[in-house]
Amino acid sequence: MKAKQNLGPVIKELVSFSLPLILSGVLQQLYNWADAFIVGNVDGELSLSAIGATTTPINFFITTITGFTLGLSVLIAKNFGAGKRENVPPILAAFAVLLCGVFLIAAAAGSLLAYPFMALLHTPPETIQLASGYIRVIFIGLPFLAVYNVYTATLRGIGDSRIPFLSILLSSGVNVLLDILFVAGLRWGVGGAATATVLSQAVMTVFIVLYGSRRYPLLNTGYRKESFCGAVLREGARFGFPPMLQSSVSSLGGLVLQDFMNRFGTDTVTAITTAYRVDTLVMLPIVNLGSGISTITAHSHGANDAAKTRRTLTAGTVLALAVSLLLTVTVIPTGGKMIALFGAGAAAVSIGSAFFRRIACFYPVFGLTAAFRGYLEGKGDLAYSSLAGMSSLAVRIIASYAMAPRFGNMSIAYAEMLSWVWLLVMYLQRFVKTEKFR
Repeated sequence: MKAKQNLGPVIKELVSFSLPLILSGVLQQLYNWADAFIVGNVDGELSLSAIGATTTPINFFITTITGFTLGLSVLIAKNFGAGKRENVPPILAAFAVLLCGVFLIAAAAGSLLAYPFMALLHTPPETIQLASGYIRVIFIGLPFLAVYNVYTATLRGIGDSRIPFLSILLSSGVNVLLDILFVAGLRWGVGGAATATVLSQAVMTVFIVLYGSRRYPLLNTGYRKESFCGAVLREGARFGFPPMLQSSVSSLGGLVLQDFMNRFGTDTVTAITTAYRVDTLVMLPIVNLGSGISTITAHSHGANDAAKTRRTLTAGTVLALAVSLLLTVTVIPTGGKMIALFGAGAAAVSIGSAFFRRIACFYPVFGLTAAFRGYLEGKGDLAYSSLAGMSSLAVRIIASYAMAPRFGNMSIAYAEMLSWVWLLVMYLQRFVKTEKFR
């Protein structure tokens, strides 16, 4: 009974911190959902498929940014939990400027090479022009996303998940309104949807910088020459590069998988990319609960509170299992219906329904994986987590090609399920190895 009572405050803290993260993630998905829903119903299935074909290459850049800032968030949370608050502003300033510059260059290169990039992925001929036009505009928003994610990582690291939620709330509203204006009103098609996304990202970034700095004046103190010293950059890189490398490699692997999926034709591309839009939204409670576990673990670990660190894992595991089981029983009967909302045809809906009937059964495995990953990353074990993620990707790619002759396009689902099992085994093995001597 005492153990259960001890878990109560930690569960409350996890829910309180993670709920704004979950809501932020839900709203952030509205960028893609609004584009896909409005374009699919106004311009038709061909335009929907074109936007879907850009998902993986766009995610390569986005996950590179979020991967690096995940490491920064753990570093900031560790310093904040240890009472070293003066270390936070230099990290924010140095990496906001650095990442903005890097992704300005990436945006320019991506816009110039959009068409050959999509051709390299074997994008179907009937959608490649539309897909290239869409992604060319989306690249312009990368510098905004870089700055936004550095500020988000900082705010979450110091325990504030509310301001990132408010910024997403504002930008989601702007995005939907602009989608309606540009796509449904002015009939700009996929280009209008991309323009709406980039403008709403700019609004989101300006809001979080101005409001976050006003709410926490400490964040303004880092923009000084001494913030850009080697020590700050080395420490940030030490925490940021492992998850960034894993995210980048995962996204490159995603390009391989996108190419693999494109070979099954437009119906499969429409079905699976739309299914992943739904799946990404559905999985947000689990993913962001893992982020909450990571942050609270980093705080307590930085403060040398070993008892709370372990209680965070226990409470997080209980919550992750409960949420994932609920998602399983919800998604299996409704997955196909959600795909149909995007204007997908009957063939695509049938493929998507089959995909969900298979993959949703393994959500509890993913839930356990998120809990143990959050715990290990919160304790600073980022390098191992990155290696585990990359090995899981290798399993997924190999399994996709190996299973294709027998299972066809459903090998996409089976391979991902297998990769989750592999990842969970690796995290459990690491947990046992690192904890048995404590």
